[in-house]
Amino acid sequence: MVHEHDHEQHRHITIVDENGNEQLCEVLHTFDSEEFGKSYVLYSLVGAEEDDEGQIEIFASSFVPSENGEDGELEPIETEAEWDLIEDVLNQLEDQLDDEEE
Repeated sequence: MVHEHDHEQHRHITIVDENGNEQLCEVLHTFDSEEFGKSYVLYSLVGAEEDDEGQIEIFASSFVPSENGEDGELEPIETEAEWDLIEDVLNQLEDQLDDEEE
């Protein structure tokens, strides 16, 4: 189960893990794929610490919105082709960030 939250300019979702623990996560990017007929969300844990290279762990899931549009279900990425798509999207986002910093 996923619940969406809007805090200032950041969008947050609450993830319930396999142990029933709630984790607040920041939505980094969402996109749709016509190829797979799915919506995807890229997110990180709120308060996640950067590694030695200044990177944070990013999670990816497909997203199935509920009928009320306020929450929905995250589903695991199922195929290597989907992971390839997500990697391409992440690379494009990183390129855009690099361009903005120049």
